[in-house]
Amino acid sequence: QVQLVESGGGLVQAGGSLRLSCLASGRAFGSYAMGWFRQAPGKEREFVARIRTSGERTYYADSVKGRFTISRDNAKKVVYLQVNSLKPEDTAVYYCAASNTYSSQQDEYTYWGQGTQVTVSS
Repeated sequence: QVQLVESGGGLVQAGGSLRLSCLASGRAFGSYAMGWFRQAPGKEREFVARIRTSGERTYYADSVKGRFTISRDNAKKVVYLQVNSLKPEDTAVYYCAASNTYSSQQDEYTYWGQGTQVTVSS
């Protein structure tokens, strides 16, 4: 089992950057694939990025390719999402999640953080 806590969100202008962090507690962090998802007001939660247990494989939603970067440090039990060139449509609550599989599907993720708000002004 793993517990996840996100941080690093905030209010930025379009074109700005943030680094979101997800700090994990638990004894098996390195056994989980990790993902980032986001949910905008009135919208369904959607996939953003994922990373394998080893960190060697990553995958991104088309909407964020070239702008967002997911990474992890298993020794420190942290997964990051560097978000650059932010757009107003990136405004959402961002969640990290842990999965026993490598997937973009929300129902494959067992553990979720509380979310961190990212707001991008135009």
